[in-house]
Amino acid sequence: MVDFEITALQAFLDDTFGNGDLSLERIAGGQSNPTYFITHGGVRMVLRKKPNGVTLRGAHAIDREFRILGALQQTNVPVPRPILLHNDDAPLGAPFYLMERLEGRIFSDCALPGLSPMEREAIYLSMAETLARLHEVRPDAVGLGDYGRPGGYFERQLARWSGQWETSDSNPIPALDSLIDWLHRHIPADDGAVSIAHGDFRLGNLMIHPTEPRVIAVLDWELSTLGHPLADLGFCCMPWHTMPDEYSGLMGLDHAALGIPSEASFVERYMANALPTAPLSRFHVAFALFRFAVIFVGIADRAKAGNAASGDAASLGPLAVQFAKRGLDVAEGRQGFLA
Repeated sequence: MVDFEITALQAFLDDTFGNGDLSLERIAGGQSNPTYFITHGGVRMVLRKKPNGVTLRGAHAIDREFRILGALQQTNVPVPRPILLHNDDAPLGAPFYLMERLEGRIFSDCALPGLSPMEREAIYLSMAETLARLHEVRPDAVGLGDYGRPGGYFERQLARWSGQWETSDSNPIPALDSLIDWLHRHIPADDGAVSIAHGDFRLGNLMIHPTEPRVIAVLDWELSTLGHPLADLGFCCMPWHTMPDEYSGLMGLDHAALGIPSEASFVERYMANALPTAPLSRFHVAFALFRFAVIFVGIADRAKAGNAASGDAASLGPLAVQFAKRGLDVAEGRQGFLA
């Protein structure tokens, strides 16, 4: 489903780049910002836009996505090249940007079906190394020193996402309330570590080389900011704490047979390539599960309002309950950690 007039996009592109034939394809997924493959005058691009209608203040920040893609061009973090940012609602009903289209594979299933055990292991280890490269980038060195507030990251994030939960009209989730209370009581002392935090660093937001088991692009930077590196690392560890029917988790699968590294091996590969940092703790993984639970609440709320970017948004709402329960299990030690 296209949420704008294709003729309006055609006219805009013709005025900007010169006349050319236009083809367009909606990309599946993308729960927040509608995303499209477009080809104009033979040039293949990706268009990513804010959803039409009323949105939460600070959400769907495509201008921040565009900015960080440009800043990371000078680093060894693989990202697409940004092409154009259009910050007006006209002509598509909401701001949008264009970036280059890369050729590669995106896997939504964390079990990586159809690949060999060696390929699965290599992809997960490449994922850990790519995250370490991102956190190695010094924000000031790439013009992102003002991209967020250094220090106090977990306190601010906990307040932000708790606030979104409190203002939602979703049904009560007692486990989420208990998890929030636990997190407030266990926030680690601020150790001064600051990096560029992606905010949603997971397999589904990475592009893998067409034939080789390595990351060639990190996508979907909407939640990026300056933050603590262990927030991203904890987010990466969520699949080891959720079931396959809970947004494609890895719990209950035979990791060794599949070739998927253990959580401990994944974290070890990250630490071997990252700047020195504190150890990953239960707090960081529980915090990640809490954030994703609230994200699922937001997806469900947008679906109810008829403003969801993805057609399967309504089916994802119940995952808020499951992720809250998983987070509470991690927090209170009912679930293994770094096994």
